[in-house]
Amino acid sequence: MQFVVSKQNLQKELAFVQGVVEKKNTIPVLSNILIESVGEGTIRITGTDLDVTIRCDMEAEEISTPGAICVQARKLFEIARLLPDAPVSFKKEDNEWVTVKCDRARFKLVGVARDAFPEVPSFKSAPTKIPANVLKGFIDRTIFAITQEESRYTLSGAKFVLDENGAKMVTTDGHRLAYVEKKDVTKNGGNQSIDTLIPRKTLAELTKLTAGFDGDISLGMDENHIYFEIGARLLISRMLYGQFPNYEMVMPKNNDKSVEFESSLLNLAIRRVALMADERSHAIKFHLGSNELVISSQNAEEGEANETLQTDYAGDETDIGFNAQYLQEFLNVIGDAKIEFEFRDGNSQAQLQPADKADYDYKYIVMPMRI
Repeated sequence: MQFVVSKQNLQKELAFVQGVVEKKNTIPVLSNILIESVGEGTIRITGTDLDVTIRCDMEAEEISTPGAICVQARKLFEIARLLPDAPVSFKKEDNEWVTVKCDRARFKLVGVARDAFPEVPSFKSAPTKIPANVLKGFIDRTIFAITQEESRYTLSGAKFVLDENGAKMVTTDGHRLAYVEKKDVTKNGGNQSIDTLIPRKTLAELTKLTAGFDGDISLGMDENHIYFEIGARLLISRMLYGQFPNYEMVMPKNNDKSVEFESSLLNLAIRRVALMADERSHAIKFHLGSNELVISSQNAEEGEANETLQTDYAGDETDIGFNAQYLQEFLNVIGDAKIEFEFRDGNSQAQLQPADKADYDYKYIVMPMRI
C-alpha cells in the first residue's frame, strides 16, 4: 500500500480515533489502528476497543497502491503532531513495516497484519436524524450525573429515547438525576424509535465528534450496537443492557416552595463555602429564611465558612444539606442563566432547572444530605 495525505487532515482524524484506542494492552492489536484505502481517493482510519469503534474517512492527495496497514495508534499520533505542514506519504514495506515520510523527516514503524485487526460491524445508513448540536446539548447537560462505580452497570451510561415526538436523555448515580428533553427534533424518514442505554465512554467521544459540526447526525441500531454517523465519521457502540431505574418515580411531585437565583452568583458562593467543607462528603448547608439564603460549611479540623445571598423567598425557614460538588456540576453547565430551586422540606429531593425553559426541558434532581 502507498498513499499521500495532508498533515492537517491526518492529525485531525487521528485525534478523533485516539479516544477509543485500548490503553491497557490486554489485547495488543487494539493499540493499533487500521488505515485502508476506500475507492479511488479516500483513506479510512479505524480504531476500536471492541466496545466503541470510531471510523474516519479523509481525502487522499494520492493513492498509488491501494491496500491496508495496521500501526501503533499513539506513536503515529505523536509523530503526526510534530510533523511540518507538508504532505505525508505512507508506504507498506516487507514484514508489515510502514515507512512514513514528510518533508525531510522519515520514520519506520512496526506494523501488524490486516487480518489481526478485529472486524468492525457494518453500518447501514439509517433514515433517523437528529441535529448534532441537540445531541451535544443533551450530553453536556447529563454526562456528569453518570455513576463512576463500575459495579453499577445499568447506571454507567445514559438512557436515550428518540421517537416521532422528540428526544430525551436521563442519567443518575443514585444520589442525583439529570433529565433533558426536547420536542420535535427528529428528522425521521423511517419512523424508527430508539430506546437504549448508551455507555459513558461513547457519550464522551460523541461530544468530541459533534463539537463544531453543524449538520445532522444519522442514527441506527442493530441487535447489539448503536451507530452515529457524523459527516464522514462513524461511531459504533455496544449498548448497555439491563433495567434503568424508574426515573419518573424520582421526579418530585409535591415541591411547593420555590426560589430563583442567579446561577453564576450561587455557583461562586458555593465554591467559596465548599473550601471549608469536609473533603469526603463535600457537605454544605442551605438555610432559607425570609429574603435570604445562608450557605455554610464546617470542618472539625480546618474551620468553617458561610455566605449570604439575597433572594425573593418568603416561605417557612428551611435547612437542607447538599453535596456541594453535585450542585456545582449542574451550575457549571447552566452558566449565567437564572435558575429555579424547588423543594418541599429538608428531607425531600430538591429540583433545579433553568428559569427560561425555551430551549430544553431540563431538570436536575438532588437528594438532600443529613446535616
